[in-house]
Amino acid sequence: MKIIFISLTIICQIHFISAQDIINNSWEHEKLWVAEKNESNLIIESEQMYTQRWDMLPQAKFWKKIMKLSKDSCLVNVASTRQILQRIQSKDWYAMNKTEKSKFREAMRIKHGIQEGESIYVTSGKCDFYKFDEVYPTLRDGITVFDEMCVDPWYAQSILLIESPGQLKKSISGAYGAFQLMPSVARAQGLIVNKITDERKDFEKSATAAAKLLSKICIPQARKILATHEIEYEENNLWFRFLVLHIYHAGAGNVAAVLNLIQPEEGSQELIKAMWQHKAAGFGNCSQNYSQLAIASQLILRDMVYKNCSEVMRYAAR
Repeated sequence: MKIIFISLTIICQIHFISAQDIINNSWEHEKLWVAEKNESNLIIESEQMYTQRWDMLPQAKFWKKIMKLSKDSCLVNVASTRQILQRIQSKDWYAMNKTEKSKFREAMRIKHGIQEGESIYVTSGKCDFYKFDEVYPTLRDGITVFDEMCVDPWYAQSILLIESPGQLKKSISGAYGAFQLMPSVARAQGLIVNKITDERKDFEKSATAAAKLLSKICIPQARKILATHEIEYEENNLWFRFLVLHIYHAGAGNVAAVLNLIQPEEGSQELIKAMWQHKAAGFGNCSQNYSQLAIASQLILRDMVYKNCSEVMRYAAR
């Protein structure tokens, strides 16, 4: 079902539960019920996103703009900071040859006083891919599957928002389904993937496989990598969650390689920001962007939900 947030009257209910239940499932206090007339949806909202000012990072603001921008437009930006220099038409950019593009970038560098060595990117809008109004109704199902398997459902929401939102497209690498699982990974988690049958297409089976992947591999590998650097953490820390997402996307070996390069002394937002500035092994530009996309998509989701809220009701379960 497609939900459009234009002229709806929405009531948002935040369901707080007992302290003991929060200890058992640290994510319970982050569940947000969104009610619209006789229907409702369930999302996860972390207060750390705002108390720790993840929402104010320039990379998050940049990707939020790109996710909502038409593919007909491009944003000229500084790679390391995602500072936006100019907006141009895609047709004008793609009409340039290699030499003309180099001259354009150099002109931008001179005009805005950008230092030599700083890469200048031209990034096209991606609203045609990020169909948040279509993925929104699936969030409750993904969260429910993860919750039932005792896997932090924040991951379900994050992956659904950024991997293949509202679509069933196969990536160049062969990843497929709502959780974009590779064939070998899906098979390892119990799914049938062959020339005749591809269970990655089934939402619930794909969600179950993704939850298993996170609980059996991604989260344990994150613990192991942090233990190597003697870094303390709590698994509901937002920076820890982003680290796990990077492992989900790039693989534990590549994430370990970039942390070995960084040599962090503590876990924090600064660690994730450092990962955005370093490359190692197979951890490249796409990997750097992954947690940035996760932040931006969560912010867009929040805007969708709260834009037309007429009332916020908070209550404690008994």
